[in-house]
Amino acid sequence: MPQTPGSDAVLFAYLSYRDAPAALEWLTAVGFEVVARQDGPHDTVLHAEVRLGAVVLMIASADGDYDIPALRGQSTGNGLYLRVADVDELYERAVAAGARPVFAPEDTEWGTRRARVLDPEGHEWSAGNYEPGQL
Repeated sequence: MPQTPGSDAVLFAYLSYRDAPAALEWLTAVGFEVVARQDGPHDTVLHAEVRLGAVVLMIASADGDYDIPALRGQSTGNGLYLRVADVDELYERAVAAGARPVFAPEDTEWGTRRARVLDPEGHEWSAGNYEPGQL
């Protein structure tokens, strides 16, 4: 049987940071492990990979002065979502490491738990115990 286009696809996200070494420190404090890192000149990171469980995220120093969307209400309009067993723990670690709280851990009307922060450079991170695609 022929495969459909994309049937073997896997998504890996990447983020660029003005201060990628500081971002890697924040991610480590949250619970990620740096598994690959290639530094460049002038305290830059050409490429890094961090892992938290099955999640792998690529990090690099920004090569331009990119605008990060501003928070409007409780969202920037895009971000990363982590499914974790303990939303409260991840939220507390993120805030203790310098994240800006957007909303504290809460139970939703659809029976899950969730929270949201902005990392020190303003990237939106949501955490919850709901796993998308499992309907």
